[in-house]
Amino acid sequence: MAHVNFVHNIPFFSIFLAMFCGIITPLVKNGRTARKIHGTMVFIIMILSAILLLNVSENRETFTFMMGHFPAPWGNELRAGPLEALMALTFSAVMFLTVMGGSEFIYKEVVPEKQNLYFIMLNALFGAMLALVYTNDIFTAYVFIEINTIASCALIMAKGTAQAMVGTTHYLVISLLGSGLFLLGVCILYSITGHLLMPQMKEAVVQLMATGDYHFPLLVVTGFMFIGIAIKSALFPFHSMLPGAYGAAVPTSSAILSGLVLKSYIILGIKLVYGVFSVDVMHQLKIVDVLFVFGLAGMVMGSLYAMRETRMKRMLAYSSVAQIGYIYMGIGLGTRIGMTAACFHILAHAITKTMLFVCCGQMVEDSGNKEQIFYLKGAGLRNPLAGIGFTAGALSMVGVPLTAGFISKLYFASASVYAPGKMAAVLVVLAISMILNALYFLPSTIAIWTPKKTEVQEKPAPISVSPAFGIAVVLFIVANITLGIWYRPFIHIIEMGISLLQ
Repeated sequence: MAHVNFVHNIPFFSIFLAMFCGIITPLVKNGRTARKIHGTMVFIIMILSAILLLNVSENRETFTFMMGHFPAPWGNELRAGPLEALMALTFSAVMFLTVMGGSEFIYKEVVPEKQNLYFIMLNALFGAMLALVYTNDIFTAYVFIEINTIASCALIMAKGTAQAMVGTTHYLVISLLGSGLFLLGVCILYSITGHLLMPQMKEAVVQLMATGDYHFPLLVVTGFMFIGIAIKSALFPFHSMLPGAYGAAVPTSSAILSGLVLKSYIILGIKLVYGVFSVDVMHQLKIVDVLFVFGLAGMVMGSLYAMRETRMKRMLAYSSVAQIGYIYMGIGLGTRIGMTAACFHILAHAITKTMLFVCCGQMVEDSGNKEQIFYLKGAGLRNPLAGIGFTAGALSMVGVPLTAGFISKLYFASASVYAPGKMAAVLVVLAISMILNALYFLPSTIAIWTPKKTEVQEKPAPISVSPAFGIAVVLFIVANITLGIWYRPFIHIIEMGISLLQ
């Protein structure tokens, strides 16, 4: 009997466990029981992802796992290395803390008979995100893109309000446009190369570029696939579905969609850059330059839209547009250090933005469910823990030293030095974006710590919060500061993962 490598089975088992929990959750009618099943599943996957990360990082290893024991082209594969393991661990930890801190929102805003359905979709969404991180098969990636989309729409419409239905419809229409373009690219690329597994596709694409055959079809294919991913990840100007969707959704849903779901599509895009098209081909087809320009535009325009918002959730949604621009700007530099900065920013933004949405949701609830910034005055005084969490997240978004956001922006600036033709644009737009970030995050932060006129004379009594919310916020803050101070191990793992991905 062949020896079974436990570590090599972790990627498949993680995806299988998430999907299996989605299957058994309908048997549970109580939302709190469904929450316990989900939390246990995510915690187990988090531990397994940590084991996988330690193993592949220590051995500088990357491996593929053949699913179903059918070789290519009939079978499909998963691939794992340091980068995939780090992203899976981050997704697991952020998902666990977000649901821990935001579970009360689910119980209050989703009707009891539908709470178990909410967790079915959450389990499916988590499994789909893990599949996008690990997949080595481009059609399997498309399948899980669609699962991601369906589950995301279900989380947005969970409240059942008219606003949620409108936001879901808008999100679905735009997302399906991105999915359709990606599928067209997959079909054409398969017809050209005859493969669906990424390594074989890469060999065929490199050979076709060397011979000059199918040059224009390859350009069309690459454009379709990356435009599709850009739409799915809300890169400017394909961002219009975010404000309405995030504003109408349960805060827990908004946090997961912004912090994790958008990033799962970007990680798939990074795998396509290295695993299907190669960096050289991306340069030859000028795709990196297009992504660079749209990334810069997103950094500025997202912040400008956020500045004019008076509602906190919509402001955070537009802030996500700006932060997605940062990531695409790093990818568009077309260098390894630029990609490293982009991957680190994925970690920083996942930890920070989820905390901001969860804390914002708590402050809105404490302010009579009014999310206009004017009505949130004094929210930090009424709920100090939520105020401290929001303040820490805001400082990270601005790029204050000792936070994760500062390190990612520092690495973006450093990466620009290795792309001389783009250095001036990066530094100028980076400076403008940081100033704009400060112009809408700092006034919001000041507002939540400024008491209302009726509270000036009499200090408001602090509102009690659930222990789970308190623990989640504290751990989010600790994680943010950890990335801001002890960032070198994470950078090292990302660099190792990128080098092994090529």
